[in-house]
Amino acid sequence: QVQLVESGGGLVQAGGSLRLSCTASGNFFRIFDMGWYRQAPGKERELVADMSLGGSTNYADSAKGRFTISRDIAKNTVWLQMNGLKPEDTAVYSCSARCQISISELRQYWGQGTQVTVSS
Repeated sequence: QVQLVESGGGLVQAGGSLRLSCTASGNFFRIFDMGWYRQAPGKERELVADMSLGGSTNYADSAKGRFTISRDIAKNTVWLQMNGLKPEDTAVYSCSARCQISISELRQYWGQGTQVTVSS
């Protein structure tokens, strides 16, 4: 079993910043990809940013230049620094981790989600 615990969401004015944090714990050998997704009301969940074990990153176009993902592999923790927030960034942000749970099995796990609300 793997648990992801997120923190850092909240209410912020447009132009402000928030930093999300997510730590994984439980039974796994290692984590390959860790990242952040978000889902706004009435919309599908979308990737915001993720980072591979080797440090490669992917960002949604909407996040490029404003958000920065970082990761501490030893601490099984990933952060998302969000600057220049816009009302359209309002969503539930969820952490994701693709974990190796056995010699031959990878499985993706999700956090419970943290609400980010950006007021105009």
